[in-house]
Amino acid sequence: MSGWPGGGVVRMRTGRLVVGTVLVGSMLGGCGSSPAPKAAAPSTVAGVGKVTVASDGAQQVTIQTQDDYVFTPKQFTVKPGRVRLTVVNVATQLTHNFRFTPGKGPEEITAGIPLLAPGERKTIEFSVTKPGAYGFECSFHIQLGQVGTMTVSG
Repeated sequence: MSGWPGGGVVRMRTGRLVVGTVLVGSMLGGCGSSPAPKAAAPSTVAGVGKVTVASDGAQQVTIQTQDDYVFTPKQFTVKPGRVRLTVVNVATQLTHNFRFTPGKGPEEITAGIPLLAPGERKTIEFSVTKPGAYGFECSFHIQLGQVGTMTVSG
């Protein structure tokens, strides 16, 4: 033996461990070498990004957010007038919010959604009169790029 008490036993266990690890690794690897499938992306809510006019004359648009720190779509265009904006959070884990970027845009829009939990849908209404680009964001995830733009045509 090697001078270690029970050294032969240790070597034998190590050998079995190596063989066991190789066998388990082979079984886990499967027959092919393709990577594990990625989780399916959340489906897009019907009508997302399409601006329509309601019977009361308000323009309606729905955008969505999810677990990947984006708004879908990240840009949409409306005409001057009343806007009814719905934000749907199809995330399974992340809570978001929605606000127009303070101090940016031709006029201030104070309507916003302070908290939007996974699975929630909330609607805000506001009026815009000045054409131009109005930035919006999830203030929780600005640094991760969760921003977009509403354009008011002229």
